Amino acid sequence: MWTRSAASQTTPRAFDHPIYVTRPLLPDFRTYTEALSGIWERHWLTNKGRVHDALEQALREHLRVSHLSLVSSGTAALMLAYRALGIAGEVITTPLTSPATVNSVTWCGLTPVFADVDPERLTLDPAAVERAITPRTSAIVGVHLYGMPCQVDSLRTLAERHRLRLIYDGAHAFGTQIDGEPVSKFGDATILSFHATKVFNTAEGGAVITEDAEIKRRVELLRTLGIQDEVTVALPGINARMNELEAALGLANLDIVERERLARAEIADIYLTRLDGIEGLRPFKLPARVRNSHNYFVVRIVEGASRLSRDDLYERLKSFNVFARRYFYPLCSNFSFYRDLPSSSPVNVPAANRAANEVLCLPLYGGLGHDAAHQICDILEHLLGKPDRPQP
Repeated sequence: MWTRSAASQTTPRAFDHPIYVTRPLLPDFRTYTEALSGIWERHWLTNKGRVHDALEQALREHLRVSHLSLVSSGTAALMLAYRALGIAGEVITTPLTSPATVNSVTWCGLTPVFADVDPERLTLDPAAVERAITPRTSAIVGVHLYGMPCQVDSLRTLAERHRLRLIYDGAHAFGTQIDGEPVSKFGDATILSFHATKVFNTAEGGAVITEDAEIKRRVELLRTLGIQDEVTVALPGINARMNELEAALGLANLDIVERERLARAEIADIYLTRLDGIEGLRPFKLPARVRNSHNYFVVRIVEGASRLSRDDLYERLKSFNVFARRYFYPLCSNFSFYRDLPSSSPVNVPAANRAANEVLCLPLYGGLGHDAAHQICDILEHLLGKPDRPQP
């Protein structure tokens, strides 16, 4: 928690170097190169090598899941999940997400249908999902946005009632739990991204998680071109394999990811304490029953209530060498190739449109340090005004 003096400079100094929204978690270089030496000795770079299999097993244990299959990216994980589950026709999802969530739907020959988000949680609104269901709907794709879990019980009820598949994009939710249960235990499948911007990374990579052994079998065939043995190609798969070099980075990072998450939690506490009460700025808070992945620290700059608009603040921060991000702006439903869909109408997704104009992700990574977090808060106070409360 904050113990520094409340006094701050009239005009805070800019950072000497750029402060980006995140920085990739990296292990000690010597630790990584030691892992690489075994790969060099074996001359085995891909196709389910020893390190690949070790990472799969370690992640299953770390995340407490039944089946986990490593793949080349979170986007590939989504595509493989859709194919393994036999999704066809329309897929209901959120427009407030990474392009990967929706573009993977399109790449699989499916039709995305946008449903609005809950105005506070910013995840799919179950009532909006139900309104979007048609005879062509085959699946719901929820996104655990910024680590905020979807309303999993309500979506499960909907999926069961309408006989739909339920898939979760958990790219922001590595290690997220609900009442102690891993978030990846919900739905037919959950995908993870291990991109460099994620709290746990393998540089590029991802995973498909499921409780169903048959889904796992199909995913693993599909990720290797459908090749079952030397003479049998069982499915029209793609190449979505993770290689040994990436898996070695993942094993090394898995040893330090919890330390990184706790360091991020300390920085998040500084932000929450310092920014509470700034007019027009609302930190995005997860429920107490949720274990936070701390992939992002999100604030909302409320339209009409703040001294600056979100976009003005975003630009002004750059003059202090602070590079926040507007995740996710513009909405996927506003992309040129989706905006003509009936479900893309702003009337259909008003809460998502508002969030896309208000959300700002502040820098969050363990190496940022407490002093830099305080300096960012000083800058925000300078730009937006001091909190309307007694300072600690």
